[in-house]
Parts: sequence; structure tokens; C-alpha cells
Amino acid sequence: MSDPSFLPLAEIRQSRSETLGVSAAADATRRRFLEIMGASIALAAGAGCTRQPTEFIVPYVDPPEHVIPGRPKYYATAALVNGIAQGIIVESHLGRPTKIEGNRAHPASLGATDVLSQACVLDLYDPDRSKQILNGGEVRSWEEFVQAFRGMLEPIRKARGRGLRLLTETVVSPTLGDQIGQVLEQFSEARWHQFDPAGPHSARAGAHRAFGKYVNTYYRLDHADVILALDSDFLTCETGSTRYARDFADRRRIRGNNSSMNRLYAVESTMTATGGKADHRLALRHSEIGQFAADLAGALGAAAPNGNAAPSGNNAAPYSDWLKAVAADLMAHRGASAVIPGQCLPPEVHALCHAINAALGNAGVTVLYTDPIETRPEEQIGSIRQLVSDMNAGAVELLLILGGNPVYNCPADLEFSRALTQVHTSIHLSLHNNETSARTHWQIPETHFLEGWGDARAFDGTITILQPMIEPLYNSRSQIEVLDLLLRFPHRTSYEIVRSYWAPRASTEDFETWWRQSVRTGLIPGSALPEIHPAVQKVEAPQPLQAGNEGALDLVFRPDPYIYDGRYANNAWLQELPRPMTKLTWDNAVHLSPATAKRLKLEREQQVQLKYRGRSVRGSVWISPGSADDTVTVHLGFGRAKAGVVGNGAGFNAYLLRTSDALWQGSGVEVAPTGEKYLLASMQMNEDMVGREPMISRPVADYRSDPDFVKKIHSEPERDETLYPAWSYTGYSWGMSIDLTACVNCSACVIACQAENNIPVVGKGQVQAHRIMHWLRIDTYYQGDLSHPAARYQPVPCMHCEDAPCELVCPVQATQHSADGLNDMVYNRCVGTRYCSNNCPYKVRRFNFLLFNDWYTEQLKMQRNPDVTVRSRGVMEKCTYCVQRIREAEIRSQDEDRFIRDGEIQTACQQVCPTQAIVFGDMNNKANHVARLKQEKLNYSLLAELNTRPHTTYLAELRNPNPQLKESA
Repeated sequence: MSDPSFLPLAEIRQSRSETLGVSAAADATRRRFLEIMGASIALAAGAGCTRQPTEFIVPYVDPPEHVIPGRPKYYATAALVNGIAQGIIVESHLGRPTKIEGNRAHPASLGATDVLSQACVLDLYDPDRSKQILNGGEVRSWEEFVQAFRGMLEPIRKARGRGLRLLTETVVSPTLGDQIGQVLEQFSEARWHQFDPAGPHSARAGAHRAFGKYVNTYYRLDHADVILALDSDFLTCETGSTRYARDFADRRRIRGNNSSMNRLYAVESTMTATGGKADHRLALRHSEIGQFAADLAGALGAAAPNGNAAPSGNNAAPYSDWLKAVAADLMAHRGASAVIPGQCLPPEVHALCHAINAALGNAGVTVLYTDPIETRPEEQIGSIRQLVSDMNAGAVELLLILGGNPVYNCPADLEFSRALTQVHTSIHLSLHNNETSARTHWQIPETHFLEGWGDARAFDGTITILQPMIEPLYNSRSQIEVLDLLLRFPHRTSYEIVRSYWAPRASTEDFETWWRQSVRTGLIPGSALPEIHPAVQKVEAPQPLQAGNEGALDLVFRPDPYIYDGRYANNAWLQELPRPMTKLTWDNAVHLSPATAKRLKLEREQQVQLKYRGRSVRGSVWISPGSADDTVTVHLGFGRAKAGVVGNGAGFNAYLLRTSDALWQGSGVEVAPTGEKYLLASMQMNEDMVGREPMISRPVADYRSDPDFVKKIHSEPERDETLYPAWSYTGYSWGMSIDLTACVNCSACVIACQAENNIPVVGKGQVQAHRIMHWLRIDTYYQGDLSHPAARYQPVPCMHCEDAPCELVCPVQATQHSADGLNDMVYNRCVGTRYCSNNCPYKVRRFNFLLFNDWYTEQLKMQRNPDVTVRSRGVMEKCTYCVQRIREAEIRSQDEDRFIRDGEIQTACQQVCPTQAIVFGDMNNKANHVARLKQEKLNYSLLAELNTRPHTTYLAELRNPNPQLKESA
């Protein structure tokens, strides 16, 4: 059992260590190799009887300048999330980016980040990244490609670009957009096409319908008293969600009887984290939401200025009482409300929402408009359809695909893969050698955004200059470097290209000072787009649901909350991160409501075949509380064949059912059981609180009438009712408070904890065996009727109990109490009895039964945090309150002869949280934020009746239901 090669993931990585491990520095000089790798291989502590893999420490030949070992450096840049820039700060250890944090100065993050930003550092070190330029499967050098490209381009240049096509995703980079403009100017017969499979196509088209032009829409939810989300997961998964979650939570908290609290309504076809957070939620079929919006517009009297009246309210609709209450609430908060349509709704619904917001006086207050942040916004489905037509007609001589993966995610009816065979020469620039790369003549490795220079706009237009944190690990090029070949500048670096674009556009004559300031702060001051005030021109109501379709099943497509459109499918952190409402990992599923599953006589994890328009896929059923009846929801991004070792074969490919005229919803899907079962892996075994109410949630009116209601529910035993010894803290006493009112179940804290603390993934099989390794989990509970349930969220780290049940049962004192109140775990002592886990009532301790950490892949060693021990097999792990950060602050404060300041230490989960739901600090100082929160009347301890006296406590959740509505979701 000492040979770890049989273990999950480690076996995969070891088997290819020769091809992947050595290649990380294959093209590097010896000096560069030593700089990259010398300090990146962390020493692992011994554990049990497991023999540790042999490692070597290689000294520097010449130490790099301005680098002090053990002291990380921090650099500002931006991550592209959901097609826009989000400001981040990157922590770098000796030239190795290891951790992402938010940029407090950036309007899209305000110091927080989301799941995708946190996980992007793992993509940088992905061993399956494309490494070499390939032509027909043969390795080529960059010089060979440049020479061949010039030969391809010569006849096209003479023909003024005829036969040249560019295909990109949505472009929000000013430099890249300017380059494309120059290319189209030089090659007047060339054509540029855009396609982003999960982009806001409907939002873009809906704005054009409402205003007669393309505009960018974003929201100021800190000014909104009432919010209506129409099939929109704006708190966790859509464009700008990090900022929106912050603004929403700021208006959600209540401190004192005079504070106001916002109210959230949600209408959606599938339960989302936003819908679960709503004060009232209505489950409707996707095809019925358009009619709901039309009825709401009629009830509000929304009309276009040219006299085109909105449809009249439908008093016969089954949701008429619900709608009347919502309409009245919106009218009572004119200018302080917001109606947010989801990006998956049809364009006519988006146009209706623009009219509704205009009628309510929200435009310019809570709903803001600017000119587009994209370079040349267009109707992308028409664009990709035209490209495929030209390809099939033999009109494309040279196709340059910059990013994306259209062979995998293009609408199935367009048959992009077949059309690609008609192109004379095709070139694909991509981070991975994916499905599209395998079908093109040339494949060029793309530079990760942490390896090169660039720029990008945020949701409000704010521009960030992207700077590299590390030199490219492979023979890769950025999009702007490849486009320079068309402009006859093949030897300019990305740094030179970006600087040359901004030099004439700087707001001062001192460009060098302006440049350094913009790069250092992570944004260009004053670059946000000015607000505009477009007038609604004409709005047409969507067609009502036809009677003949009432018995048919809707097929609804959604991007996966974490692997998005499939581009992150090879990211093991994201594959294993539990989905917010289902806690599923490593798979997508066929989601059905309880009533629909009962009608179809289907059970959970029963495999079915989905048939739609002559196409079919197979997937496993998951019965999802809160889903609309007669709705089949599937998530995109799975079923990859060329994602890499981690992503290949996970789930099924829902793109095979997606067509260009039904991007997000279609009707008439057939569901047929196959007679087999396909087991799924869920992190949470019980979605019901079973009457114990570990997560307290009440209407805010209850709190105002009885502020002490929490103590009546969860009263702690007297302090002396225990056999445990009392602890006295003469210095610091560390503790944490988690505000359940603010938590939106985004899981950013979970992935941040994993990145900070070198927590491994275990794989689907081990998840099914309940051998998860996350030190922090978010429990999701459902209450009430499963067809219309209420959802509750509760993050659960180690409680760091005062009277810790785990400490007294450890035979080797591997778990013990520290002088500052931490429940420490000494890895070197642990012999794997697991008594501590059995005695823990919160089930937050994790035992690595197998060697889950990958010891063989060199690239993955570069990502690990050198301040945290990398554990081997046979030891117990758990949350440590990020003790490495605590000790660092202690050393710094001692050197400066002072006490640690309030807020100086932030745990990884606290720092990343978009809603600031997590607060950590010294409880002994009563002026500290965490100490004040623990004095709140809403404060309570989880399982307080056990008298464990945890240092982690919660603030009970408050909701703000409408008194006119009886139900509260």
C-alpha cells in the first residue's frame, strides 16, 4: 500500500509525468528553470507509515533581484469572467502566481472575487495546456509558422482580403478591438465574425429592440429597495455578479429597528442561488416567463413613447395574485426598484424589462446605460450562421479562430465541424488543444492572461491593463501578437503592442507616469463609460404560450455555474466544487421537478435519453426542488472529448441538442428511460434540516417585534455544565462570525480556501464514498413543499470549539487547543485513528484516506502555497482559520512593537466573500468588528445545546417577505 501510483488523479498524473512534468521547462534556460522551480517544490510533512515521494531542493544559481524568499509580492491585473474584466490582485511567490484576491479599487470587485477568478490560477498550471505549435500533428517553431503564414497571406493581400475570415468571441479589449479595426481597414474584403456560446445574445438584441441601438446595461442595486429577477441568477453567475452581490447584501443587513431592508422577488424555471435567496419565488416554465413580463408591463402601464401600449394585465393567469402584489410593490418604490431579466430570456422579454424600468423611473437611478463595452456589438447567431454558409460555399481561404471552441459549442444545426473541412487553411489559437484545434490545420498555444500584457473593460466600461505575473511557460502567443502578423508587425511583444495603443490616448503628456500608475492600481482612472439616457422606442409583447404546447416538455439550457460553457472543464477545482442548489460534482444532470418526475415515472439517478429535433443524448435524472413543472433543464459545458485528462468524459454534451433558433429554450423534448442507472456524486446527503433548525431564518418583522427570538430557539447551557477545563486567553482569542443574511451561496469561499491551503481534489469515485476534502462547505436546505420550497444557505467551517469534542479523544494529541483559541491539527503526530472525526458533531474534519495530492506533475507544484504544508496520505485535515496568516501578522506586529489591528488578518474565505458575510478577528478586544457582531441579538452557535462553545458563530438570517403574499420562499 506504500506505492501511491494506484490512487485517484495521482495515477493519471504519474503515468504521464515524463511528457507533462519535464515539458514545463523544456524550452527554458537552466537559469530560468531554477528560478521557476527552485523554490516551488514544497516539503511535505511525514504522516503515519506512508513513505513520502523523493524531492530535491535546487539552489539558485543567481538570486533574482528585489525578491526576498518567504515574502510574496502582489500585482494588480484583471481576470476575464463571463466576458468582462474583474479587477484582481495576484499573490506571487518567487515569480510563481499562487493566489488571486480582489482589487478594492476596482468597481467590479471592490476587493472580492468569484469562483472563476479564484480558480483561474489552476488553469495557468494546467498540465494539459497546449504547449507546442502544431501543423497537421507535427511540431513547428514560431518562425516556421510565421514564414508559412506570410505565404498564405500573400494572395489574400493582393485580393484585398477576399477569403479571409476572423472568428473571435466577444471582444472587450480596446487594444484587440483596435487591431481588428486596422485589419479590416487593410483587408477591405475580409470579414470578422463573433460567437460567444454563453454570451448575452438576448440582452444585446433586446436592448436593440427597445432603444433602436445597442447599449450596455448594468445596475446599481445599492439604490434598489425592491428587485425582481426574471430567470436571472444575478447574485452568483451572470455578468457583474460580484459587484451586484455586494450591493445587494449591503441593503440586506439590518442593525437596529430603524434600518430598511431590500426585498427580492424571483421568477424562474429552475432553482438558482438567487432564487433561493429571494423573499418570494415563483416557479414558471421558461416559455411562460415572457407572458408574465407582458402581464406585469400591463399592470404597471408600461408603454413606449410612440404610443405602442404594453399588453394589458392578465387577471386570469394562475399567478395573478402574486403578480398584483409584485406590481404594487414596484409602483410603491418607483425610482428605487429594478427589474432584471436573465441573459437566457428571449430578446422581447429584455425589451419589455427596459420598458418596465423606464415606466418605473428606474432608468438612470438603479438601471444605468452606457455605450456598448464590446467592440462592434452584433447579432452573433446571424454572424456565425453567415460564416458557416461562406465556409460551406468554399468562400473562405483562410480562417483565423482566436480563442473559443466552435466545433464543440457551436449550435448543432450549423454543423460547424463539417463546414470547417471546406476551408483551405484554418488556424486556431487556444489555451488547450481542444475539439476545434484537432480539426484545424494549425494550432497555436495561447498565452494565459497571467502570462502576457493586454487590456479589458469591466461591466461599467472601466479599463484595466493586464500585466503578466510570470513568463509564458510554453511556446505560446497572445491574440494581439497573432493579429500583429496581419498588420506586418510579427516581432512586437504584447507589452509593445499595448503600450503603442495607449501612448497617444493617455490623459496626460507624462505617459510613463500615467502608465505606471494605471498598471500599479489595476485600472485606468476615469475610464468608465459615461452614462447615456436612451429612450424606449417600441416594445412588442412575446407570443403567448400556445394551447397545443401545454402538454409538451420545455427543454432549457443553462451554462454550468462553474465550468461555464465548457472552457473550464479541465479545472479539477471547479469540477469538484459542489453546485449551489444540488451539490452535484463531476457531472451535469437532467433536472426535473418532483411532479414531472412522478408523472414520467422517473427516479433520481435513472438514466434517460433526451430526444429533440432528431438529435439525442443520454443523461442521469436529478429531481430538483423548485423546478417548474414540464421543464427539463440541462447544463452546458460537459461531455468534452478533448478537454484534458480531468475534463474528458465528465457528464454529457448538451450542445448536441442546442440549435441556432433555440439557444436557451425549446419545446417538445422527449424523455425516455434507458433501463439503466448512472450514479451521480453529490456532496450533501441530506437537504432537509429534519426539524433541528441548524440554520435559523425568520422574517424581519419577527425580529422587530421580538429581538430576542434567537435565544429562545438556541439557548446555550450554563458555562459550568461541562467536564471540560476552562481556557483563559491573556493575549488574542480568535473567532469568526458568519452573517447568514448576507450569504448568497456563491461558493467563492470554498474555492478560495482550497487555493490558499493546498487542498487536493479526490475525484468522483471518492466523492461518492463521502471522502471529500474541502475544509469549508456550504449546506443548502429546502423547506416546505418541494414544488415551491424555500432555500437556506449555511457555510460550515471548523467551529474551533472551546470545549472541543475532538481534542480529548486523540490518543497522540495531534489535535489540541492553542493559547489563542485555535483547535490546532499537528499533521506529524496524526496516526489516522479518526476518533476526532467520529467525535465531531459538525463533521468538518477530513481524512485523506489516499494520496490525493499529485506529487508528480511539476506544473502543479508551482501553484501551491509555500506557507502551507502539503499533506500526504494518512492525516486528518480541517480549517485552521488560515493560521499561516495569523502567525505572519503576529510576527509583523511584534517586529513593529504593536498589537494586531482589527481587520489586519483576513482568512481566505473572508477576503474573497463578495457580500462580506464572513468576519474574523480577536474576540478579546471588544471594539473589534467580530466581537461586536457576537454581541448582536441575532448571534447564535451551531448545535449550541451540545455546549461545545464554538469560536465560529452565526448571525441568523432575516428575510423581508411582502405582507400581501402569504407564502414566503
